[in-house]
Amino acid sequence: MWTKFERLRVIHETGMLVIVRADGSDETMKIAEAAIAGGVKALEVPYAVPDVLAIVKELKKRHTGEDIVIGVGTVLDAEHAAAALLAGADMLVSSCCNLDMIKMGNRYQAVTIAGAMSPTEISEAMAAGSDLVKLFPADYYDAKYIKTVRAPLSTAPIVPFGGVTADNVGEWFRAGAAAVGIGSYITKAHKADGDYKKVTAAAQKMLQIIKDCR
Repeated sequence: MWTKFERLRVIHETGMLVIVRADGSDETMKIAEAAIAGGVKALEVPYAVPDVLAIVKELKKRHTGEDIVIGVGTVLDAEHAAAALLAGADMLVSSCCNLDMIKMGNRYQAVTIAGAMSPTEISEAMAAGSDLVKLFPADYYDAKYIKTVRAPLSTAPIVPFGGVTADNVGEWFRAGAAAVGIGSYITKAHKADGDYKKVTAAAQKMLQIIKDCR
């Protein structure tokens, strides 16, 4: 059985989650598949994406039996969480700390990633049972913030989302990040010419950089 512990292992081993956000379901699927072809093992599709739950169902169907973690993002309450889980989501991600989302995820053994910004919020997310803590918006900080926060909160499994690139990803890990959430660097690599192979290449490059810096 595909357990929460195995899902978390996949995330920790690769060190990366990819946020797949596009205007339509067709493009979202193409980006997701191109990222997976590049070695990505954990994907989040936000609720803002049209037909997000149908996309999750299809990705789960295509990758049954594989160690691919498919999650839903912008999960704001228990209702959103339940719908995502019924669609087959392995992971629930939010930009805020909603206790009902965490409870629902833990009840059904999905990975939960609650959003937080201040040391108090990070601590509360951990106490509530969030498996990882999403530092959001991370692009308003630099890696020094994680290093500073983890001085008193040394066990905090912080995952920065926003503004993570090939140029700065090493700094985040050296500061103590448990993993990183990456969007545009990978998911928009095809924008110039519509070549989704560039998404695959960007994913491969980022995974190699993460491996080297760890």
